[in-house]
Amino acid sequence: MTERRPIEAPIDRPIRLAVLISGGGTTLVNLVNKMNDASLQAEIPLVIASRPGCGGIERCRELSLRCEIIPRKAFEDVESFSEEIFRLVRESRVDLVVCGGFLSLLTVPEDFTDRVINIHPSLIPAFCGWGYYGHRVHEAALERGVKVSGCTVHFVDNLYDHGPIILQKVVPVLDGDTPDLLAARVFAAECDALPEGIRQFASGRLKIANGRVVADCES
Repeated sequence: MTERRPIEAPIDRPIRLAVLISGGGTTLVNLVNKMNDASLQAEIPLVIASRPGCGGIERCRELSLRCEIIPRKAFEDVESFSEEIFRLVRESRVDLVVCGGFLSLLTVPEDFTDRVINIHPSLIPAFCGWGYYGHRVHEAALERGVKVSGCTVHFVDNLYDHGPIILQKVVPVLDGDTPDLLAARVFAAECDALPEGIRQFASGRLKIANGRVVADCES
């Protein structure tokens, strides 16, 4: 069994996050709220938006957060797009990159392997991968007739919604649910799951063994 640590030791200061967004920035706002109520010891020196007109850019202005706009369409391929993102991430001395409603594929460089996480609004491997984002996920879940849904926090590799799972939270699917109702219930779970995933990363207790995340109780 091969083992490797995402980080070598616990981070004993507020963890420095870069948050990547493509939409309204609700995940970003949740993280800021958790920081303000002291339930998440973190700083956000950098936000990157992949779409020039997305609502999250205005949220950054309201929150006085630095937001850089890096349109995916301005780059020929995923590699050059990713290189520009991680150039800014390195300049900002970021510990962890958080994809919060980020819809573009990334190529994760070697120095950020196991230092990029994503929150997805389903219980991976259900309703994930290319084309499954936003309400499409909840519409598919309701159409299939599942009895539970939820969210997944996972490390990012070079595939959509792939990479070792850190944690999942389950919510019920109720009779009469609409995509909006289910989305609201899942997002409420996301609001707790993503900060918890960040805290677990910062604790230094996570290992990846054979593609699976395990907690190291001795850390």
